[in-house]
Amino acid sequence: MYNRQAAVDYADKWWNSRNPAFQSFEDDCTNYISQCLLAGGAPMHGAPNREKGWWMHKGTWSFSFTVAHSMRWYLATSTKGLTATQVKTPQELQIGDIITYDFHGDGRFDHTTIVTAKDGDNPLVNAHTYDAYHRTWDYKDSYAYSPNAKYIFFKIHDHFS
Repeated sequence: MYNRQAAVDYADKWWNSRNPAFQSFEDDCTNYISQCLLAGGAPMHGAPNREKGWWMHKGTWSFSFTVAHSMRWYLATSTKGLTATQVKTPQELQIGDIITYDFHGDGRFDHTTIVTAKDGDNPLVNAHTYDAYHRTWDYKDSYAYSPNAKYIFFKIHDHFS
């Protein structure tokens, strides 16, 4: 069962530093989100094939564990282990859910965040790369934002298959 609070607790603990138990990357957003999901109990599978599943093991990892665009597609298509459902609005998300970002609107997703709190119905998110704590989900105040930005909202399933 997905422990949303454990995922958020991890996100809040490590939002502005790096857990030495994991590899760190210059673009660390998706790696950090994967660590949060793992802390929430999400099961890894697919090793050692980097193009399959969602995993980190013995100094290597799947693309979906560390690359925003790969995680976006993994969450959209996974039927085993960590799974999610795409929803239409950010207001449908709960803590522990995931948002993927295509800041340029070019179809290539380049950022991943985790919902760590709510401001009314609006999600607040944590992220790495440019470390963020309980930031407004839409990033409209970010240099990375553009009017062409697209978002995908993923509701993580509470039970794993």
